[in-house]
Amino acid sequence: MAGQQFQYDDSGNTFFYFLTSFVGLIVIPATYYLWPRDQNAEQNRLKNIRKVYGRCMWYRLRLLKPQPNIIPTVKKIVLLAGWALLLFLTYKVSKTDREYQEYNPYEVLNLDPGATVAEIKKQYRLLSLKYHPDKGGDEVMFMRIAKAYAALTDEESRKNWEEFGNPDGPQATSFGIALPAWIVDQKNSILVLLVYGLAFMVILPVVVGSWWYRSIRYSGDQILIRTTQIYTYFVYKTRNMDMKRLIMVLAGASEFDPQYNKDATSRPTDNILIPQLIREIGSINLKKNEPPLTCPYSLKARVLLLSHLARMKIPETLEEDQQFMLKKCPALLQEMVNVICQLIIMARSREEREFRAPTLASLENCMISLLQLPHIEEDNLRRVSNHKKYKIKTIQDLVSLKESDRHNLLHFLEDEKYEEVMAVLGSFPYVTMDIKSQVLDDEDSNNITVGSLVTVLVKLTRQTMAEVFEKEQSICAAEEQPAEDGQGDTNKNRTKGGWQQKSKGPKKTAKSKKKKPLKKKPTPVPLSQPKQQKQKQANGVVGSEAAVKEDEEEVSDKGSDSEEEETNRDSQSEKDDGSDRDSDREQDEKQSKDDEAEWQELQQSIQRKERALLETKSKITHPVYSLYFPEEKQEWWWLYIADRKEQTLISMPYHVCTLKDTEEVELKFPAPGKPGNYQYTVFLRSDSYMGLDQIKPLKLEVHEAKPVPENHPQWDTAVEGDEDQEDSEGFEDSFEEEEEEEEDDD
Repeated sequence: MAGQQFQYDDSGNTFFYFLTSFVGLIVIPATYYLWPRDQNAEQNRLKNIRKVYGRCMWYRLRLLKPQPNIIPTVKKIVLLAGWALLLFLTYKVSKTDREYQEYNPYEVLNLDPGATVAEIKKQYRLLSLKYHPDKGGDEVMFMRIAKAYAALTDEESRKNWEEFGNPDGPQATSFGIALPAWIVDQKNSILVLLVYGLAFMVILPVVVGSWWYRSIRYSGDQILIRTTQIYTYFVYKTRNMDMKRLIMVLAGASEFDPQYNKDATSRPTDNILIPQLIREIGSINLKKNEPPLTCPYSLKARVLLLSHLARMKIPETLEEDQQFMLKKCPALLQEMVNVICQLIIMARSREEREFRAPTLASLENCMISLLQLPHIEEDNLRRVSNHKKYKIKTIQDLVSLKESDRHNLLHFLEDEKYEEVMAVLGSFPYVTMDIKSQVLDDEDSNNITVGSLVTVLVKLTRQTMAEVFEKEQSICAAEEQPAEDGQGDTNKNRTKGGWQQKSKGPKKTAKSKKKKPLKKKPTPVPLSQPKQQKQKQANGVVGSEAAVKEDEEEVSDKGSDSEEEETNRDSQSEKDDGSDRDSDREQDEKQSKDDEAEWQELQQSIQRKERALLETKSKITHPVYSLYFPEEKQEWWWLYIADRKEQTLISMPYHVCTLKDTEEVELKFPAPGKPGNYQYTVFLRSDSYMGLDQIKPLKLEVHEAKPVPENHPQWDTAVEGDEDQEDSEGFEDSFEEEEEEEEDDD
């Protein structure tokens, strides 16, 4: 291009400026975000939770084999190297001279702009005497002074300076490239091309290809696609999956196959040790020909999982393999839940009778984990569960006893062990649910119609058993002080035993629900999950039926009251029309306020969704007390809605992985296709503990859908257009008829 010049940095000074800025933009933010905050934070955390989790396997493994601190050390080395490079570049830049300086003759002569010719000559004589080479001055400085004097005294040079900023007139525009000139030097062209070819034709394709090969083999949850296919096939094949079948399918994951996972190992000694464990277990079905469930790797995984559940002692050579498989199980169980949910959705969308959806029991079996208390063996467990005075079935029953009764029940424990058991029980979670059903993006959000999208807002509040115990004790102490003698006895009976479950209803209902499970056969701690679910389901159904009756009575009472109000309004309207107008105004104002409140509520729900999308929450909640799990497990939950009577899943399970204190979850599902009253159940199931699940009934009253109005305001333009078209067509028809009549008359 004419009038332009492109120049590379021959001296390399500009390149140092560019490189310093580039390194600074990387090193400064990286130091702020990546510098290890506290190396002793993990050790301090382990010391604080030692009293509760000291007996857990993952805690002991972390103390015996502490995690290497290679990553923080590497981070520090890289960041320090970056700062060293930044300081070196800054030093180089500070030592380089500025090549380009804006030339200003007035600054050279130490004059103000606009000085007269006499002032310029006078200043030139003074500076010449000082910097003239014959007088012992600086020759370079004298040349600059002479050039500035000539530029300001010559009319043409001064005019060029004032117009173009240069005494020599307009110059060509130059663009500097912040790269050293040796890059484009012909001598180094082969080396530069070799580096470019290596970077863009070898390294980049290899990185992208390896990433692509890994991404097509794994799902979004880092589960092998082959494992998902295996689970889909066997879950569809086995509609009702019990625990034995579940473990068998779980062990068929390709994560345990050395052919697909390099971390999985296969040793020659497995051919000797695995058959020995099979003989000890004695309940493994080996006759079915169902590859890959009968492959050697799957058989090994199944045996090691069963031996872990049976608390069997295994050889040391297999302990590492067992720990590897146990660490993979939570993610694999979550993938199995996702597969079952997808099959249920496919069964709903298809009308074919041959497509069978998995049962609700199969889904719930995938969410079960095991709970064990410290220092309680089988012999002691029988004493606790079969005690005549204290009928203990659940964890809540144990912690709800008084301190003296609980100490008498666990008298076989020493004081130190008893305190450890109490510390563990106090750390267990206690979660409460607040449920609200509505139809978003609708005029009447509380009116559920056929086919509408129902949104159930569930607010989860997590506390520990110890916190609940302290609050209950403080409330009981406050109530017993001002109470009279008779009332004090009743309060004592109601609040007997410390850790009681909270209930928002009256205390009588909570007491009756507390007594009902005690009539069934006692079961040891930890409890079997299906029995406890039946208990909660029975209580929920009874409570829901009572609630239905109360609601019907309230509706009938409201109906009679509304009829009386209508008659009074009619009589009043006949007497005075002005009062009717006032009442209409009040109703309109009230309706506008209600609409405004609903609109604000809708805006708040939308803001909650936006905050949930923008916030990036970590999946670190609370550590789980797991005696035999080799890795620290975080406390997660499954939240879903089901119809226990029909054994169907209503909403897809939501995996709650961020519940620290409180969290709000929205469960959405389409309303039933027929109007009526429906009884559903909201389940909150723990993927880590047994006996701590929460169940709440959900009642839905579905109405007929509102008829679509004929003259809808959104259709006015279309209707008007159609009417105009019809009018024009009618006018043309009438005009043609008139012409035909005239022709007939003629």
